[in-house]
Amino acid sequence: MRSRCPLRVALLAVLLACGGEPAPPHIVMIVSDDHGWGDYGFMGHPHLRTPHIDRLARESLAFTRGYVPQSICRPSLATLVTGLYPHQHRIVANDPPPPEALRDAPPARRRADPGYRARQGRYVAHLDGTRPLAKRLAAAGYRSHQSGKWWEGSYRRGGFTHGMTHGDLARGARHGDEGLGIGREGLGPLLDFVDESVARDEPFFVFYAPFLPHTPHRPPERLLERYRAATPHEPIARYWAMVEWLDETVGELLGALDERGLREETIVVYLADNGWINREDRSGFAPRSKRSPYEGGVRTPVLLRWPGRVAPARDDARLVSSIDLAPTLLAAAGLPPGPEMQGIDLLDPAAREARDAVFGEIFHVEARHMTDPLASLRFRWVIEGGWKLILPHAPVEPDASPELYRVDEDPREERELAARHPEVAARLARRLDAWWPVE
Repeated sequence: MRSRCPLRVALLAVLLACGGEPAPPHIVMIVSDDHGWGDYGFMGHPHLRTPHIDRLARESLAFTRGYVPQSICRPSLATLVTGLYPHQHRIVANDPPPPEALRDAPPARRRADPGYRARQGRYVAHLDGTRPLAKRLAAAGYRSHQSGKWWEGSYRRGGFTHGMTHGDLARGARHGDEGLGIGREGLGPLLDFVDESVARDEPFFVFYAPFLPHTPHRPPERLLERYRAATPHEPIARYWAMVEWLDETVGELLGALDERGLREETIVVYLADNGWINREDRSGFAPRSKRSPYEGGVRTPVLLRWPGRVAPARDDARLVSSIDLAPTLLAAAGLPPGPEMQGIDLLDPAAREARDAVFGEIFHVEARHMTDPLASLRFRWVIEGGWKLILPHAPVEPDASPELYRVDEDPREERELAARHPEVAARLARRLDAWWPVE
């Protein structure tokens, strides 16, 4: 392993001899975009090739039953950088509420409305009421870099010291602008930042959220040709090729860390922002995936690699959530979590053992109210062990009924069990009310 610098190695030896603490680790968070939870080689997919993510899983503490609380990208990403549920940070939707006259207009028409910029500016301001992860890490001397999907204005608004997204609504910014080129157009800006941080001998936090495998599904032909032979459905072949393209960029990033001697000094986190099931007839998401409370929308593997500090293991039973990542990374950096954070430190075995449930909430993709989460709430859901309850919010979903599944045995949620186990449904509903009472 190549050290950060000889002086730090000597100082570290003295600190360890005296019972001191080692330097904080570098942190790399990789977030794939619209990616099905089973769409990896290590998760048993019969056709997909993901050798680099598979290797990362083998080298990680790998949780295959990970979850995000909301199954669309903007609230999910806001949770990653705040450690808060959407109803806490109040970024519950991808877009702010439109005027009543435009409620039923096409999305492009609503975004072309002259008042859209002002509404988006007010909605972005929700992040100002939080203390994002990059800003917290700065207290331990971290530099930070944003690239890829990012909705909350300039990268600086998220506390990042460096980044790619300008967030200028007057220049057409919406969910990443210049940052969306990362991965699809190489990793140059990100790797330049890493090299500069190493030269300055400072810890870094990299937030790599490439626009992959997100639509448009326009993969390199060399990848697409392979998958055309595996399925008669061109849209599915395109999605699978996009997943492998994502995997190639992950391999490039992890290889760059190795080449710079940073493997042992770096925590790598991987997950998807939300799930995806591709339609057979076009490049779009099928029901029960993105935007839904079902496993296809909210489940994702969560990988944590820290060589020499975290023993690789695969955990197919433990429930984890994306709200856990901010507390976990803050603890690794020697910082406390915010008092409002409800997640756990995933590197604390006792905390993992005590966890028996995860929670989530599904909102409309376009907010119904600028500040009140309840106006947009469609469902709350809870998983306890193998049981999962999806509870509709009656004022918004008056025609929906509670749904109960045994997702450890039925991950496709094909057998609804609420009528057969009303006592389980009632108990889980009480847990939801204790977590977030909405009446």
